[in-house]
Amino acid sequence: MKFITENDLRDLNRREPFTNYEIEPGARLTPGARQFLSDRGINMFDTDSYTKQNTVSTKKSSEVIQRKVNWKKKKLRSKMNSTEALFLQSYEELLSGDASLAQSVINLGKQFSFIKNHIEGKAAVENLSFTECTGIKADKFSEDLDDCFEITESHMELKQGRKIILMHRLRCDLREIEPVVLELYEDSDDGKELCTEVIGKVNQIINTLSQMICSVLGGKECQRKS
Repeated sequence: MKFITENDLRDLNRREPFTNYEIEPGARLTPGARQFLSDRGINMFDTDSYTKQNTVSTKKSSEVIQRKVNWKKKKLRSKMNSTEALFLQSYEELLSGDASLAQSVINLGKQFSFIKNHIEGKAAVENLSFTECTGIKADKFSEDLDDCFEITESHMELKQGRKIILMHRLRCDLREIEPVVLELYEDSDDGKELCTEVIGKVNQIINTLSQMICSVLGGKECQRKS
C-alpha cells in the first residue's frame, strides 16, 4: 500500500496549487497529509471509499427491487390460490342442485389452475373451447368485455337466482386477477408477453361464465348491454 505524506502534498501543491485532491486507488494519506489538506480547506476524494459505497448502494438497491418482486409474486400466488378455493366452493354449492353446471364450473377451475401453473413455468395452457354467441364473438373472446348485463337483487328472487349469484361471484373474483398480474410485470419487459397471455386466458374464463349465466336465465335472447 502506498502512503501519501505531508511532504508529498507540499511538493505537489508547490508545483501546481490545487483545491481538490483525489486519493488514488490503493493509496492512503498519513495523518500529517490529512491535516495539511484540512488546514488549507482542500477537498479530499477517496476513490476506494466511493467505489465501496457505490457498490454497497447498488447492492442495497438491487435487494430492494428483488424484495419488491418477491412480494408481488406472493400477492399474485395468494390471490390465485384464493380463487382456486372459490372454484371448489362454488362447485360444492352447485353440485346438489345442478350437477351439469357444477361440472362446467369445476372444468373452468381446472383451466384456471393450468394458468396458475403456466405463470410458475410448469406447463403451457391452451385456449378454452368456445362457441360464439350474439354478444361475444370469437375475436373478442380473450378481451375484457364487462358483464353482459347487471346482476341485481332481482335476480336473487328467480328460481335459478342462487346459481346466477354463485357464478357472478366467481366472475367478480376473477376480475381481480388482472391488476395483480399487471402490478407484477409492470417493470419487466421480458414478462409483458406472459402478462398479456395470462390476462387473455383469464378473460376467456370470465366470458365463458357470462355465457353460462345467460344460459341459466334461458339464453333465448342476448342480454348484453349496448
